[in-house]
Amino acid sequence: MRRPAVLLLSGGLDSATSGAIARAEGFELFALSFDYGQRHRHELDAARRVAHALDVRRHATLPIDMTQFGHSALTDDIPVPKERSAESMSAGIPVTYVPARNTVFLSLALAFAETIPAADIFLGVNALDYSGYPDCRPEFIEAFERLANLATKAGVEGTLRFKIHAPLIRMTKAEIIRRGTQLGVDYSLTHSCYDPQLSGRSCGRCDSCQLRRKGFAEAGLVDPLEYEA
Repeated sequence: MRRPAVLLLSGGLDSATSGAIARAEGFELFALSFDYGQRHRHELDAARRVAHALDVRRHATLPIDMTQFGHSALTDDIPVPKERSAESMSAGIPVTYVPARNTVFLSLALAFAETIPAADIFLGVNALDYSGYPDCRPEFIEAFERLANLATKAGVEGTLRFKIHAPLIRMTKAEIIRRGTQLGVDYSLTHSCYDPQLSGRSCGRCDSCQLRRKGFAEAGLVDPLEYEA
């Protein structure tokens, strides 16, 4: 019998690969996505496509209006940076950072996991090819895992020992793409762009698009997505 696990599923390349790894390790997946007011809402359609491809047991999409707080180019009327150099992307925390987003998402994933019950939570954060987000670091994942076991009934009573899995955290984007390809991930189902066209076509110039394109190029593979530029 497969063990249940909660998968944080954005519909992007990384979360799709994380889900494929979890499935390959024998977990039965319960996917969780968030409609938090993100401007790149096409990712929610991608999340549904990926969830179907991964044959998840259940896929829940929770509404959270993080536009009430703003202060991010993904949830506020702030331009998404375009055509930045690798040096610029690695210098400081960009305006696409959504305040405390992964803390909020993991907290809700933890609540979901406790009710299933499932001791394992997977997410696709990455600390190498990432845009300076503080909630994508190993220190954050380790700290949240400690919190999970302190802040829940299941953790305190010892009925579950929560484990936060971040299998991509020390991988380059190229390594992630190669691993996903080995596992049969269909990357045409995914969406990565921070500022897509109304049609859903990726801009090709935001940080996320550039990191994705660089990853496919370094992996020696063809990105199946179409780009505006």
